[in-house]
Amino acid sequence: MKLSYLKALNRALGDELAVDPSVFLLGEDIRAAASNVTAGLYERFGSDRVLDTPLSEQAFTNFATGAALAGLRPVIEFQIPSLLFLVFEQIVNQAHKFSLMTGGQCKVPVTYVVPGSGSRTGWAGQHSDHPYSLFAHVGVKTVVPATPSDAYGLLVSAIRDDDPVVVFAPSGALGVRDDVDFSTLAPVPLGVGRIARAGTDVTVVALGHLVHDALAAADELSSLGISIEVFDPRTVYPLDVDGLAESVAKTRRLVVIDDSNRTSGFAAEVLAVAAERFDLDAPPRRVTRPDGAVLPFALALDRAVQPGRDQLVTAIHAVLEER
Repeated sequence: MKLSYLKALNRALGDELAVDPSVFLLGEDIRAAASNVTAGLYERFGSDRVLDTPLSEQAFTNFATGAALAGLRPVIEFQIPSLLFLVFEQIVNQAHKFSLMTGGQCKVPVTYVVPGSGSRTGWAGQHSDHPYSLFAHVGVKTVVPATPSDAYGLLVSAIRDDDPVVVFAPSGALGVRDDVDFSTLAPVPLGVGRIARAGTDVTVVALGHLVHDALAAADELSSLGISIEVFDPRTVYPLDVDGLAESVAKTRRLVVIDDSNRTSGFAAEVLAVAAERFDLDAPPRRVTRPDGAVLPFALALDRAVQPGRDQLVTAIHAVLEER
């Protein structure tokens, strides 16, 4: 049967609410399912399990931390990614550190879900951020699913994890639909990447919606006899370095496409790992947003600022020409 990315998130939430009474949802307008991620869940589970909150992200994010410390498993939905900037202190300096500062005596199993992260048509500068690198930098578990099956499996694993986990669901992936046997849907371990396409000439590392751009570029280049391996880390932190190393050992060339800013971004981290650990036949390349990028309202300008398939193909040709 066909499963959409959005429905996969909804199904994961419903399944976890059904099997674990400690799980509850909170956020703004989630009873009305403004993003469709929580559609039908209020009717199924009621007001004690699906909580509409006031317009105060700091308040309900800290409320979730307290609830987690008391033994519950809150799942927060944030309507837009820039709201994470408001609660960075609550997540990073409070929820993330309680377990570390108590020698593991305290657990804070909060899941923060951002449906529609990154650019959405016409959402402009303050609604189009993709700050997954910030959370990876400070050591918060951070996932960016690319497919409906991974959206389901990674969200389930995030909810069951005893640490805070941020789940970015890119707007560019929300419309993806796959043929899925629902009986095979299962948790996907955090920190384990996957080979989305096997190849021998270049490893392309891509996250979220950019996995689909990388697969399209690989299809395009296959007609030229170029074999691209697409590696989807799935988890930004912890990064599956061993899986990446196995791929790069085969191809000996590396390109990373990353929907975050260039300086100190996810692509920069992958290239740093490559410099430390991998034996490459050509300098690696990265395709990213420009530094300090603010996405304009105009769609053509929005797209011009984002990393895309044409830039990726150019970078792949560049590493192949290097000897």
